[in-house]
Formats: sequence, C-alpha cells, structure tokens
Amino acid sequence: MTENTNFENDFKESFDNTTNQAKQRANEFAEDAKQAAHEFEKDVNAVSKDGKNIALIAHLTLIGWIIAFVMNNNTKSEFASFYIRQLLGLGLCALLLNFIPFLGWILNLGVLVLWIMSLIGALNGQKKLTPILGAQFQDWFKSL
Repeated sequence: MTENTNFENDFKESFDNTTNQAKQRANEFAEDAKQAAHEFEKDVNAVSKDGKNIALIAHLTLIGWIIAFVMNNNTKSEFASFYIRQLLGLGLCALLLNFIPFLGWILNLGVLVLWIMSLIGALNGQKKLTPILGAQFQDWFKSL
C-alpha cells in the first residue's frame, strides 16, 4: 500500500506541477495577446487618423488636393480615397460651370455649399456622398 500511496502522491505532485505550468503559460500567452491587441488598436487608430487628415488636406484648394493624392498613394486609406474622388468631381464641376456665364457662376455657389458639406463629413469622420453626383464621382474615379 505504501508503494501505491507513493505513486499516487508522485502522480498528484507531477499533475499539479504540470497544471501550474500550463496555467502560467496560458497567463503569459493571454498577456502577450492583450499586448498585441493593444498595439494593433493603436495602429488602426493611427491609420484611420491619417486617412482623416489626408481627407481634410484634400479639401484645401487644388494644391491641397494634389498633396492629399500623393500622400494617399503611399498609405492608401479608403476614407481618404473616398474624399479625394468626391473633391475631384466637385472641382471638375466648378471648372466646367465657370464656362457658363452668369448661370454657371450662380451654380458654383451650390458647388461651394456641397464642398462645405463634404468638409463637415470629413471632419466628423463619416463618408458622406455629395448630393446629386456623389455616387457617380465614386464610380467615375474609382481608380484613384
């Protein structure tokens, strides 16, 4: 019987050691996973913030749009690409309306209102299509 008791005690001790090691490794793995998830979250926030910044830069005149276009080619943010396409469409509309005397100039005020709406959407971090032609801008310029 003492031999059985020694065997049981050895087995129990070995089992407890193995269980404790497994728990320790599981805790280490959980800590590593938490740290990796936290770093991933910081990276996602940085990328989304960059996309928002690029979208806002695109709203600043033609030079701002060109700078945003170049910046977006390096990082490719879907949010920034969305607003680059929207603003290219608005800019082309404004350019074409300049060739229509008087009525075109009045309609350009409407383009200005659409530009302000686009800027507000970008500031809020929302993808808002420009009314009337926004969906077409996304389709026409999808390669950007």
